[in-house]
Formats: sequence, structure tokens, C-alpha cells
Amino acid sequence: MKLRKALFDNNIKSKFSESINAVLPITVIVLILSVTFVPLEPGPIVLFLFGAIMLVFGMSFFTMGVDMSMMPMGEGIGASMAQSKHKLIPMLLCFILGVLITMAEPDLTVLANQIPAIENFTIIIAVAVGVGIFLVLALLRTAFKIPMSHILVFFYTAVFVLAFFAPNNFIPASFDAGGVTTGPVTVPFIMALGIGLASLGRSKSSQSDSFGMVAMCSIGPILAVLVLGIIYNPGEVNPTPVIIPDIVTTQDAARYFVTAFPEYFKEVAVALAPIAGLFFLFELITKRFKKHQLIRVISGFIYTYLGLVLFLTGVNVGFMPVGHLLGSKIAGSEFTKWLLIPVGMLVGYFIVAAEPAVHVLKKNVEEVSNGAIRQRTMGIALSVGVSVSVGIAMLRILTGISILWFLIPGYVIALSLTFVVPQLFTAVAFDAGGVASGPMTATFLLPLAMGACTSLGGNILTDAFGIVAMVAMTPLVTIQVLGLSAAIRKKIKTKRLENIIAETDDKIVYFD
Repeated sequence: MKLRKALFDNNIKSKFSESINAVLPITVIVLILSVTFVPLEPGPIVLFLFGAIMLVFGMSFFTMGVDMSMMPMGEGIGASMAQSKHKLIPMLLCFILGVLITMAEPDLTVLANQIPAIENFTIIIAVAVGVGIFLVLALLRTAFKIPMSHILVFFYTAVFVLAFFAPNNFIPASFDAGGVTTGPVTVPFIMALGIGLASLGRSKSSQSDSFGMVAMCSIGPILAVLVLGIIYNPGEVNPTPVIIPDIVTTQDAARYFVTAFPEYFKEVAVALAPIAGLFFLFELITKRFKKHQLIRVISGFIYTYLGLVLFLTGVNVGFMPVGHLLGSKIAGSEFTKWLLIPVGMLVGYFIVAAEPAVHVLKKNVEEVSNGAIRQRTMGIALSVGVSVSVGIAMLRILTGISILWFLIPGYVIALSLTFVVPQLFTAVAFDAGGVASGPMTATFLLPLAMGACTSLGGNILTDAFGIVAMVAMTPLVTIQVLGLSAAIRKKIKTKRLENIIAETDDKIVYFD
């Protein structure tokens, strides 16, 4: 019985149901568009449908694997680091972990390929070091109980100061880097690490200390790419175009997926290897897990691996070409180009639910907050935020407005809210910003924006890039507004209760 529990998750049916509910809306939207405003050839649609099926299975296996392996691993390592008497060892581990995981993050490679002015390896190393440094800073923030709002205000001020010195071509890409580095490999482990580090805390702030690590790790890449832009100061840069495969039959589509599988088997293996190696080294030293727990972690790791392979193959092979085609065809006609905004908002509302790491975040938030922040409520807040952000991104493509006109006011509002919103909501909001801008954004929304920008004759790096940054920004506001409304409701409820108690006391007659 223990062995069966170790090898299988009891909630597999619910995970498949969640995955279908997440992928179905975006699939239906694309199919409706393809037979109405944006007629597409059968080939790309077949690829898209194959990709959607892979997404369902990939998300199911991934979320099951995360529950069984990544979360226990991260929490166990985090708790052990918090108990360590040698404070330099946890800091060194955090730095190494941040660098290794980020270097292997698949979305970062996709972004690096779009900036040919600088070598891929240089960008990846710079971003990885940035994540490593900020993971150490997140650890120190937890240790010294520094308010999240102070940290965020300080470093985002530094970000916008640097942005004024960086080339315009690099500003959208730098903010995009902050979103893509917190992908499906990085997020579950770093979140679990944060929960483990905060699990020993007995202060009132221990809840909010469980979150915020992903938010901190999103700042490092932005600063790193801005600094690279200032140092290299390249001229005109032409991003790598999206390749639309020539698919005639369903057999061609199946063959196209089969030929892509080896690349993603290798990519995901490289991505997960540092975490696996670190865990086994940790287990050899601490002997923290029992035999049946180890079996469960190993089997969960296999599920995570298979889930990520299926998911990344589905979105890269099936979703990316269709996203690019939709964007180019909608923007290619004078009559339909303004449909980019409502279509983008509709897609944005539903696409965030298909991000694998979003499910991990929502579940952890509900558990750590003891139900104060429910998964459904947070899901709606995230969807609204992403919907607005994609609408703004499409408006930028149509008008050519600089991204700073939106990012600066957006972050000013978000950072101002940190001083009036409960710290738990602030930490969750900034984590959600990184989580929402995952592989679905990089492989569907970004090609959608690039296709539209190409048809309109715009500058891809300044107009299309930045959509990931916008997706990462708006949840900061929507979730903190959710927290502010919860705090106001609680205050009103407390006031009413106090008034009732006062009225009751006035009516009581005391006898000697």
C-alpha cells in the first residue's frame, strides 16, 4: 500500500480534469477564430490540436510530479538550510542553485535566441548570476525580516534608473527576461524552498516569508540584461523569425512532433539535472527522507520530466506557429487589425490558466494562507490582470507607444500598494507576476505579437517584445487590490463586531 502511494498520486483524475479545463477554452477560441475572422490552413490547425492534447497530458503529469517530488525536495532543503549553524553554506547553496537552474531554464534560451546582437551564452550566464544573487538576497530578507515593500521599492527604482541609460531595443527584452526565467522548472522548486525556509519561523510574518522568492528572482534578470545593453550598446537587431512548417497531412504533423521530441527530452533533462543532483547530494548528507518517501520523490521526478517534455513540445511545436499566423493575419487587414485588442484580451484571460506553474502557486497560496486566499479567487484576479496586460500590449503594437509609458505607472501603483496591503498579498502578487509569464506566454502570446508587428511593419524588439513584461506586471496590481479589498472587509467586519459588543454592554443592567 505504501509503495502504491509512493508511485501514484490519488488525485490524478482531478489533475486531468483541471488540465482539460485550462486548455479547452484557448483551444475553442483559436478554432472559432480560424473559421471566422482568421481562416487558417488545415496544417497549422492540426499541429495546434496535437499540441493541445500534449498540453493536457503534460500539465497533468507535471502537476502530479511537482506534488510528489519538487515540493517535498524544496521544502526539505529549505528547512535544513534554515536550521544550519553555518550561515554562509545556505547562501552559497542558494547562489549555486539559482545559477544552475536558470542556465537550464528552457524559456531563457528562447529569449536569448531573439537577441542575436549578444552571444546566447553571455546572456544566459549574466541572467543566471543575477538570479543567483537575488536568491541569496531573498534568503537574507527572510533571515533579517526585512519588509518586502522596502526591498521591492529599492530594486525597482534601480531598474528604472538603469533603463534610462540602456538602448531602447533592450528595455522590453530586459523586462521580458524577468518573466521567462521564472518558468516551470524554476518556480516550483524556489517556491518550495521559500516555504521550507519560513516553516521554522514562529513570527506573524512567517506566512508572507513563505513567498517572495520568485519575485526577488525576477528582478536579477532585468538588471542583468539592462547592464548588458549598456555595455554592448548594439545598433539595429533583427530577432529570429518564427518558422511555419509545411504540413499537408496528419501523418506529416505526427512526424513533425516525433522529430522534435529528442530535442525536448534532452532540454528538460539538462534543466532538471541540477535539481536532481543537488537533492541526492543533500539526501546523502542529511538522510532526511525515509525509503518510501524517496521512492515517491524519484517517481514524482519522472512524472515531472515526462510532463515537461510533453508540455514544451506541445507549446513550441503546436502553439507557436498558430500564434504567429493569427497575429499576422489579424493585423494584415485594415478591417480586422483593431480586433487584436479584444482577441488578445480574451486569449490572455484564459491562457494564464494553462501555465503549469500557476496551478502550483494557487495551491500553495491557499494552503499557506489557511484558505484566506482561495484558488478560484486568485485565478480570476490573475486572469483579469493578464487580460488587461495583453490588451495593452496589442495597443502598443498598433500605436508604437513606448513600453515605459505603461511600465512606470504600473510599477508605481504596484509599489505604492505594498505599503497599504497585507505583506502576504504583496509577496504573493509579485510571485504571481513571475509565474503568470511562463512558457504559454513565450510560445503563444509572444509569437502572436511578433506576427502582428511584422504585418504592421513595426519594430519587433521595441513593439512586440515587452508582452511578457506586461503579463508579469498587471497581476502585481490586481492581486494586491484583491488583498486591499480583503483587508477593508475585515476592518469593517471588526468595527461592526466592536459596535455590537458596545451596544450589548450598554443594555446590560448590573445588580449589586
